[in-house]
Amino acid sequence: MGKTMLSVIFGLGLIIAGASAAFALQAGGVEIGDLETGSVVGQSFKELEVDASFYAIEIGNMKTWYPPTTVIDFKNRTGSPVLLKVTNNSTAEHGFQLSAKVNQSAPTVLDTKLVLKPGETKYIGVPTSDLFYAAGNVLEYRCHLHPAHVGGKLVMLK
Repeated sequence: MGKTMLSVIFGLGLIIAGASAAFALQAGGVEIGDLETGSVVGQSFKELEVDASFYAIEIGNMKTWYPPTTVIDFKNRTGSPVLLKVTNNSTAEHGFQLSAKVNQSAPTVLDTKLVLKPGETKYIGVPTSDLFYAAGNVLEYRCHLHPAHVGGKLVMLK
């Protein structure tokens, strides 16, 4: 009887520990909005500096997200959330997906998607901790609506 109770208590302890670890990976989540009304982790977008800008462009018949590679150096940066500016400069609707799925497959993996109309600009606020939970130092961005469009990579120097 004593061993059974000990096993039950130990099992419950493992379940509780596993549940709390899963919640720890969700540090605040990605927020999408415009510069005036958007906020992430309690900070307004307009109070943050834009860390990187991405543009949907057309070069001849090729549609791509520019720049093809973006680097953010976290060694010389404060711990404030990351603010990304995404603009569709093309003539058609485009999607923007920023994902760490290439590196990991957990249910809490960073994976954000938005759709932009021609000429539209949106801002994406990401808590720094959410970026650091992503395995590896490289995130991919691409158009999730059109798989043939060329994407790029966001490199994080930690």
